[in-house]
Amino acid sequence: MKFKYTQKYEISPVETMCTSSLHFQKNIMKKIIIPALIIIFTGLCTRVSAQNDFEIVKNVDIFISVLNELNDKYADEISPGELTQTAIKAMLKSLDPYTVYYNEGEIETYRMQNAGESGDIDITLKTIDKQMVISDMVKDGPSAKAGLRVGDRILSVNGQSSESRGIDALYLAMRGQPGSTYSVEVFRPTDNKNLTFKVKREKVKQPNIPYSGILGDKVGYIKLNQFLEKAGNEVFEAFKQLKEEGIQYLIIDLRDNGGGLLGEAVNIIDLFVGPNITVVETKGKIEEMNRIYPTRNPAADADIPIVVLVNENSASASEIVSGTLQDLDRAVIVGKKSFGKGLVQKVYPMDYNTSMKITVSKYYIPSGRCVQNIEYFDRDTTKGGYKIPDSLAVAYKTNNGRTVYDKGGVEPDVVVPDEVQPDILTALIEAQAIFDFANDYRAKHESIAEADKFVVDDAIYNEFLAFLKEKKYSYTTALEEALEELKTTAENEKAFSNIQSTYNQLKTQVEDLKTQDLTTYKPEIARALTQEIVSRYYYSTGKLINSLHHDRYIEEAKAVLLNPSRYQSILAPKK
Repeated sequence: MKFKYTQKYEISPVETMCTSSLHFQKNIMKKIIIPALIIIFTGLCTRVSAQNDFEIVKNVDIFISVLNELNDKYADEISPGELTQTAIKAMLKSLDPYTVYYNEGEIETYRMQNAGESGDIDITLKTIDKQMVISDMVKDGPSAKAGLRVGDRILSVNGQSSESRGIDALYLAMRGQPGSTYSVEVFRPTDNKNLTFKVKREKVKQPNIPYSGILGDKVGYIKLNQFLEKAGNEVFEAFKQLKEEGIQYLIIDLRDNGGGLLGEAVNIIDLFVGPNITVVETKGKIEEMNRIYPTRNPAADADIPIVVLVNENSASASEIVSGTLQDLDRAVIVGKKSFGKGLVQKVYPMDYNTSMKITVSKYYIPSGRCVQNIEYFDRDTTKGGYKIPDSLAVAYKTNNGRTVYDKGGVEPDVVVPDEVQPDILTALIEAQAIFDFANDYRAKHESIAEADKFVVDDAIYNEFLAFLKEKKYSYTTALEEALEELKTTAENEKAFSNIQSTYNQLKTQVEDLKTQDLTTYKPEIARALTQEIVSRYYYSTGKLINSLHHDRYIEEAKAVLLNPSRYQSILAPKK
């Protein structure tokens, strides 16, 4: 099978917003005495209506008067720049969470994130016992090369103590010019000593696809984490390789994928449908934001059965891909209802090296529905916004005539039910027992089996039980809670004395059951231990690979794909 991939949609160059009228600029110059304010007002657009123009001039005049009065009369010295930044961010916060202002220092960080470059930060920190602890690392990143490990507790960066400093402050201290170095002092609990490492900064590009492979039964699997530059090309290359290895079915995993570039979503859909099909349409206030994005080239494979996995954290571009393939009856969607972000943003450069990311339109997938879940405008967003109730959902039709609804987000064709986590496992995780045991295991074992083969066996589990004797953790089971509710109700009814003997017997039995939880829930605890230990050697990618052996989403996806009649019946119109 011959493949050819052509990038169809590139990232469009940013547009420059038009400037304000000369009259308005002169008016500002007459009134303002603080030069820093010019940053705000030199980019107002003449496209606004006359009424809005008057409102802008009026309220800018009020704002300048307030700032001038503060500058002249406030008891302490003020920082006009900081006050202005606060005002801008508070103003945008009243709109939607995705319209964001970037000052000169923030725009470069945004650019690197949009390109998939982590800006030299290749570790993830979390707070444990008021200390900053490394919880994840990039495989073969500069930190791993220097010798840092998951579980290390950051004491200082470049000699500056981490005490009372937030995670963002530590990230900032670690960021710098590629090729330069920084020193980091850590406490390694497994060695019980402080260690100092010198880390050489590098540009670390996070891949769009951390893993692709064959799951058995000729089922191909592509995990797509984000839709950044070249995501379409990376999916094509992964799919091409899988086809050469003989796959007959495909799973595209978009769980926890928060989205990215609209064009890359279109490029990915283009691989699996024919040409001249509308993928998505954007509609906004500005004419140039009203665009139709069609497929353009012959599909790489228009027939291979596909399942797309989504969950509550699949958003934006993930919803374009999953929703469009659903509307075109080209794939079965498995999982949970997606996040519901149907808004499109564009970054506009402004004066003094600042920029603003603005929600410019909403997108609509082929059936005509918009997956936007919350209407931010004219709503109280501080209380979670307004979610579309089922009674107001509008019905739309897919290509085959199936009914789909605009309930906000993409509703899966096959729902994967929630898995209830045992109370004891939750307690062990919260007490950091599993996290700490994995660190201890890594310190004692230089290597383990490959990520897809390693399992916590009885010997390792017994090591964990011995390790737990030194850990403090507590939890209340659902049975204990129910028993206490029964006691409270009986006491309120003045009937507890009548059932006290039975209550005491039940309490003893419940406590006996609780002591057996480490045995009863051994499979669930062992899986969690396996995942955590694997991540110490193979990091997040290895953890993903290992998890595929007992992933309920994957099991459901394979059950759909390997049953052709079920697959076709899901995509067939309902009579």
